[in-house]
Amino acid sequence: MLGAFTFEEGGRTYTCTPEQRATALEGTWWWFTVSNDSQRYAPFEAAPSDTQRTVKARIVAWYEHRVWVRAQPPVPRERFGRPGKPAAAQATQKKA
Repeated sequence: MLGAFTFEEGGRTYTCTPEQRATALEGTWWWFTVSNDSQRYAPFEAAPSDTQRTVKARIVAWYEHRVWVRAQPPVPRERFGRPGKPAAAQATQKKA
């Protein structure tokens, strides 16, 4: 199985390590950190056929998508509660 490695891509340094799952289920996951990001990620299960090239491509694509999603404007949420008064009703109340 492939061991830990570090690479640079797009001005970022990625450090990747395969680690055993901490639960009763068997398995190894690719954990990685990125420079200037305090979070640690484990998006993929390790496979015997993994190479540095395939792991690098998957991790960079996953992280670039994450950066893109975080840069999107927030989606407006539904307002729950009592609906407001219709605009026509508010206008007639102000005239009175």
